[in-house]
Amino acid sequence: MVNSSQHNDNSRPSIAGESHQLLGDDDSLSNKATKDSESSESIKAVAVYEIVKGAGALTGAFALWLWHTNLERWLAQASDSWQQRFGSLFSPQIDSIVQIAQQASKNWSLFLLFIFAYVSLRFIEAYGLWQDKTWAYWFSVIGYGIFIPIEIYYLIVSPFDWFKLGILLLNILIVVVVYRNMKRKGLI
Repeated sequence: MVNSSQHNDNSRPSIAGESHQLLGDDDSLSNKATKDSESSESIKAVAVYEIVKGAGALTGAFALWLWHTNLERWLAQASDSWQQRFGSLFSPQIDSIVQIAQQASKNWSLFLLFIFAYVSLRFIEAYGLWQDKTWAYWFSVIGYGIFIPIEIYYLIVSPFDWFKLGILLLNILIVVVVYRNMKRKGLI
């Protein structure tokens, strides 16, 4: 009878052994934790990028609201100042911004509404990505992915522009990062 109780005690793993198994001393579990933390960091980087885009648009909205009555004069001064300091660097983008701002000055309240809607979308997406929400992953992949063919088209039909190429590459990178994280989480 003593032997059988000893046999039962020996066949049962010790509590210390169970805790090692539960705590994940196994290399595959630690590798999985590392991959999850890496994906989390990459998604947080995308979320920060969304916050920066939203903050930039919010700054533009504030400037439009502040200077909408003298926008033509302010745009002319800003454009001239840019050309004096930087020459033709980003000249097509500056011209595009000036044209958009001129259109916005004609109906600035409606334009501000569009900017605030855009900012809200950027901040909501950033929040969803930061909080690891499934809908935010889908929103990012679709939202960035839909523009990739358009950006490729404009790179082909218009004169070469490093800025447009950079935006295209950044959008592709974001789609790849979010897509890979979706695969790791089993969403795809």
